[in-house]
Amino acid sequence: MLLTNDKSQNAHPAAPPPPTRIVVLGGGFGGAHAARHLERLFRNRPDVEIVLVSRDNFFLVTPLLFEVCSDELEVRHCSQPIRAFLRRARFIEATVQHVDLDRRVVHASSAEGERYELAYDQLVLALGAATNQRLIPGSEIAFTFKTVADALTLRNHVIERFERADTESDPDRKRRLVTFVVIGGGLVGTELTGELTVLVDEILRYYPRVRREEVQFHIIEAGERILPEMRADLASYAARVLRGRGVNVHVATPVQSVEPGRLHLAAETIEAETIVLAAGIVPSGVVAGLDVEKDKSGRMVVDATMRCPSRPELWALGDAARIPGPDGKPYPALAQHALREAKTVARNIHAVLHGGAPEPFVYETLGTMASLGHYRAIGVIAGVPLKGFPAWWAWRSYYLMQMPRWSRRVRIMIDWTVALFFRPDITKVDLAVEQMLHRRNCAAGAAEGRRSALGPRLSAEAFVRNTPA
Repeated sequence: MLLTNDKSQNAHPAAPPPPTRIVVLGGGFGGAHAARHLERLFRNRPDVEIVLVSRDNFFLVTPLLFEVCSDELEVRHCSQPIRAFLRRARFIEATVQHVDLDRRVVHASSAEGERYELAYDQLVLALGAATNQRLIPGSEIAFTFKTVADALTLRNHVIERFERADTESDPDRKRRLVTFVVIGGGLVGTELTGELTVLVDEILRYYPRVRREEVQFHIIEAGERILPEMRADLASYAARVLRGRGVNVHVATPVQSVEPGRLHLAAETIEAETIVLAAGIVPSGVVAGLDVEKDKSGRMVVDATMRCPSRPELWALGDAARIPGPDGKPYPALAQHALREAKTVARNIHAVLHGGAPEPFVYETLGTMASLGHYRAIGVIAGVPLKGFPAWWAWRSYYLMQMPRWSRRVRIMIDWTVALFFRPDITKVDLAVEQMLHRRNCAAGAAEGRRSALGPRLSAEAFVRNTPA
């Protein structure tokens, strides 16, 4: 499918010129909010078309994903449908394959294989990042924690480990089943470890043959302390809280390699059937494939206005971009920055298309927070350090308000209220069996059609042989 606004096409003399098309790639915090700000700025410009392309039809409030894993939040309530969020911008659910910068065309495809060629006049890259699996040999076999699917997969896996451990008689095998390792002691790794302790402590009552002292947690950080993004005193508090829950906090301990069922450190090997990688990110492969300047981590280098110096029609924000602050240092890859970057990039595109000059993005961090689970958190808000319950309340309040639309916020608050009185559900949300049955039914239906066409000579053996695997 070719979606074009090529001004070189032969058109009837009286036909209006094609609209100016602004394409936003990525439906995360940055991309969705950039599209929303653009449609507001151009609401009186019918000659401007805004298109958002995203692999998913929702955007995820990523910090709330940790509570999906611990079952304190229903899976759909940490996300917002993009179509309900936008007003006049067009949305296309597709995966971006690559961008032809010379032709100014985005190539994308749907899950069913339908292909799109989307021409653009202005392009905004907000494709986010993926977990960096290149630093540690074998880390591609570890779990990751970036998407809703990751959270559900990990939660299912943890519950399944306890199901197996409850019937396991071999103590060594049982220990491996209930040993959980998180690689990376930054914000993601620390928050995930905290929520895993919440989940395990709550579901243990269902598994009478698994004792709490048999369960082991490890968080492994190559740096000198966990939470390098936070103040040292708050990071020390977080480490004490985790150790109080039985978490083994390893610092200055780089991981040598990962194998199925074990993780190798310089001085020891930890045997575990649950290993989660939360050690850094890399920009989208689409960004990596662009012929523009990038920094050593692969982020696209832009100026302070988030514009590409070599391609003025190209803009980037969020995890995909290296945006310099007034001091020359790049802004961190945090949700609060992506939200503000989205507003600025929309205003800059609006200014450029009206003959004005873009303005630099300048933002002073409001603070950084990290939830530790069990009603505890740490954070710095407007320069004021917080820890314990007050920080946890502030963490939840802030991210609740980052969710658009009160209909979703009310559902989140209901989930949180229910979680105060009831233990987590250990029902696994596992679609593998359903998907297998669906494929089997589709295959059987196709084979039945062939059998009808061939007539009664097609035996049961031939039916099986002609059924796709």
